[in-house]
Amino acid sequence: MGLAECLARIDARDPQVRAWAHIDRQAQSGDGPLSNVVLGVKDVIDVAGMPTTHGSPVYAGNIAASDAEAVARLRAAGAVVLGKTVTAEFATYHPGPTINPRKAGHTPGGSSSGSAAAVADGQADIALGTQTAGSMIRPGSFCGTLAFKPSFGRYPDGGVLATAPSLDTLGLFARTLDLLTAADAVVSGEAEQPVPHAPLRVGLCRMPIWAQASAEMQGVLLDFATRLSAAGCLVHDVTLPQAFERLGEAQLVIHRTEAFQVLGDIRRAHGAEVSEEFRAMIDAGAATRAEDYAAARTLQEDCTAMLPAIFADVDLLLAPGAPGVAPEGLGATGDPMFQRIWTAVGAPCLGFPAAWRDDGLPLGLQIVGLAGGDRQLLANAQIIIPHAALREAV
Repeated sequence: MGLAECLARIDARDPQVRAWAHIDRQAQSGDGPLSNVVLGVKDVIDVAGMPTTHGSPVYAGNIAASDAEAVARLRAAGAVVLGKTVTAEFATYHPGPTINPRKAGHTPGGSSSGSAAAVADGQADIALGTQTAGSMIRPGSFCGTLAFKPSFGRYPDGGVLATAPSLDTLGLFARTLDLLTAADAVVSGEAEQPVPHAPLRVGLCRMPIWAQASAEMQGVLLDFATRLSAAGCLVHDVTLPQAFERLGEAQLVIHRTEAFQVLGDIRRAHGAEVSEEFRAMIDAGAATRAEDYAAARTLQEDCTAMLPAIFADVDLLLAPGAPGVAPEGLGATGDPMFQRIWTAVGAPCLGFPAAWRDDGLPLGLQIVGLAGGDRQLLANAQIIIPHAALREAV
C-alpha cells in the first residue's frame, strides 16, 4: 500500500481500532526486495529507539538499543519499520485496547492483537507477531488476514521476549500470499521457490477437539474441503494418533511452567502492577510438579516424532483455525485450543479467512505442514488461497 496510504488509514481508523502502541512518522523505506512495504512490530520485539513495553506499565520506560534480528533483516530488505503494535500483557492473556477491525465490540484475538488488526485494517502491509499457544493463527482467524506461524526455531529470536522457550515462535501477518512469501524469505534466509504439488494431497483434519468447534466452523471446514476436491485436490480424512488427544493439555503445562521460569521474577517484583490473569498463569506454573512437566515434554517429543507418518500420504492438513468467529467482548482474547497442538509439535501453519458471516466477522481455517517444510507449504498455499475469502479492509 505504501507509507502514505498506511498513515492515512491510521489517521482515519486507529483512534477506534487502537492497533498501535508507538508510531514513527519519520520512518523511511530502504532499497531491497521489500522496498516500500510497511511493517508493524509486536511490542515484545525490539526496534532500535522505540519503546518495548511488553504491554505492561512495568516496562513503560524501556527503549530498545537495537533491532531484533528479524526486524534488522526486514529493514535491510527495504521494509518501512513504522512502529510497534499492541500486544497482550507479556504476550499472554490480559488484552490490550485493540478492537476487532471487522466488528467493534469483538476481540481481535491475542496476544498478537495489534499486528493482526493493523494488517487486516490496511494500516500495515505486513507485521511481526509471536505464537506460544495460539497468538498468530487465532487473531488472524478473528480479524480475517493471512497469519503464518513457521516451524519452531526457523526465525531468529534475538531481541524477542521469551515466554516459554520450547514453544515461542516468531511469525508474520500479511495482506497477500506474495508479500508473506517474500517476507518469509527475508526473515528465514531461505529463498528457494518450490513448485506446488499437483495434484495437491489434502488431509481433512477435524482434530481431537472437533466437537468444540461451532456448527458454523464445522460447516466452513467441510465446505472448503469440498471446494478443494472439486478443484482437483485429492482430499481425504486424516485422524491424528490417540496421543494427540492429550497434547493440548500438555502444551498448557509446558507453557505455564516455562512462563514461571522466565517471567516469575516479574510477578514477584511487580505483583501489584501486573494483571490477575498474568499472576494466575505464573502461579499455576510455579505449582506444576516436576514430573508433570517432564511428562508433558515427553508427550510433546513423542507427538513430534509421529509427524512424518502423519504426513506420509498428504502434502498438508486442513483444520479449523479457531472454535468459531471472534467472541463478543474485549475482556479476553479467545481460546487457543485449535492451535495448541501445532505449536507444541513445531509445525508450520498458515491461517486464512475461508468465509464471512453477514455481520462482517470472518471464519478462519489453517493449513498445517511438516516441520521444516515451510517453503513448500507456502508454495502449496498457491493452490489453497485462491479458494479463500480474503477481503480488503473496509
